[in-house]
Amino acid sequence: MGIAGYTTLSRQTGLMREMQIVANNIANSATNGYRQEGLIFSEFVDRAPDRTALSMTRAGARNTSLQQGGLTQTNGTFDLALEGPGFFMLETPTGNRLTRAGSFAPNPDGELVNTSGYRLLDEGGSAVFVPQGTSPQIAADGTLSADGRPIGQIGVYRPITAHDITREDGVMFNAKGGVEPVENPKILQGFLEDSNVDPISQMARMIEVQRAYEMGQSFLEAEDERIRQAVKSLMR
Repeated sequence: MGIAGYTTLSRQTGLMREMQIVANNIANSATNGYRQEGLIFSEFVDRAPDRTALSMTRAGARNTSLQQGGLTQTNGTFDLALEGPGFFMLETPTGNRLTRAGSFAPNPDGELVNTSGYRLLDEGGSAVFVPQGTSPQIAADGTLSADGRPIGQIGVYRPITAHDITREDGVMFNAKGGVEPVENPKILQGFLEDSNVDPISQMARMIEVQRAYEMGQSFLEAEDERIRQAVKSLMR
């Protein structure tokens, strides 16, 4: 295979990865708190001595959209949505993780947990506790009150370095560079944040990627046929 073939093959690999990401975005367009993901393409050039420069495509970085999703009112006591920057913090077996999915409920111990049973953390990194038999109210800054008495404050955090987050689950992220509290957060009780995926634009992008992949495949087939014919000519 010639240089053109290797270059096209690297492009095809990147397009295949992007197709998988776009398909995952579309599949999660109705998932509360889901963040749309994109693929970043870059160029790798081999400049080895006495060789023709080889330019190849590298698709090794993913970009997570932090754009605000729509808000759906549920009137659920422990349904929480963030308006503006920041994430809720969850305690998981592999460490603390960030999420925008705000569907919580008290466990048997009175601790607020998400649908997977991971505990929601307060501003000090401890579990958020709700006394049984109370009807709690949650203020915009995260202050949790029961019977008119403050009992805690839900933590809202953001990565210290912008976009320094790695997706570990559909709606959970790991900020390897550390996190910091968000000043003046805005939490809405009785709401859930929708996915920030734009299904129409993602469907359009899927069609573009599919067409680009088909064009690359046609080129590879034509290049293969050209090489076959050249070999036949040399063997005559």
